[in-house]
Amino acid sequence: MKVCAVIPVYNHALAVGRTLAEVRAHGLPVVLVNDGSDAHCTEVLRTLAAGPGVALVELSENLGKGGAVKAGLMHALTLGYSHALQVDADGQHNLSDVQRFLDAATENPQALICGVPEYDSSIPKARLYGRYLTHVWVWINTLSGALKDSMCGFRVYPLAAVCQLLEQEYTGNRMDFDPEVLVRWFWRGGDVKQLSTRVHYPEDGVSHFLPGMDNWLISCMHARLFFGMLWRWPLWLLGLQKRGRAL
Repeated sequence: MKVCAVIPVYNHALAVGRTLAEVRAHGLPVVLVNDGSDAHCTEVLRTLAAGPGVALVELSENLGKGGAVKAGLMHALTLGYSHALQVDADGQHNLSDVQRFLDAATENPQALICGVPEYDSSIPKARLYGRYLTHVWVWINTLSGALKDSMCGFRVYPLAAVCQLLEQEYTGNRMDFDPEVLVRWFWRGGDVKQLSTRVHYPEDGVSHFLPGMDNWLISCMHARLFFGMLWRWPLWLLGLQKRGRAL
């Protein structure tokens, strides 16, 4: 298994260096994705990319977190990596858990390893309640409660399979990406292993969640998935009946 980390960055000039150092401390090469950042952050990223074990993908315009992650995953695949660890640049993820995630990926190389957040009091209440609404829709759209959290951006992807999914199916480019790619992975019968992990929102953190736009895009994503689920429902029920007869 050959693993790198993918870190999408949009104007996180203050936090990205620390996040990069913590990931590199685990021995991982890193693909930084400059998602159309301003001149100052771009300069910081180019300086960081001059160091060992760091590659930089530069997007000419801001695509959003999902677009940046997709660009990073595709680039990692072209570099010959088999798996990619996705983490946010802003320092909210507990990177002392990186080895746990890598160990889980080693034991389950075909699975998508997904974080299940354990929040402290730093999480904005509106974000917390909004996540619960997404959880309910994900359970509806998968006809299952198996996915405990679909919005956490701390993951390990098996690159060949997930990049094939991204090439064949539409996924959103902003905050709608994380839940949508996970649901579509689940629909394809992909294995998901879930690990609890602490999440902290830094006081000086930079959030790019736009309540109006991102909530609208997430609503559209749920609608897409709902109608995509409807035609899968008879096939799902048929599969249950066949399994029942086999038992």
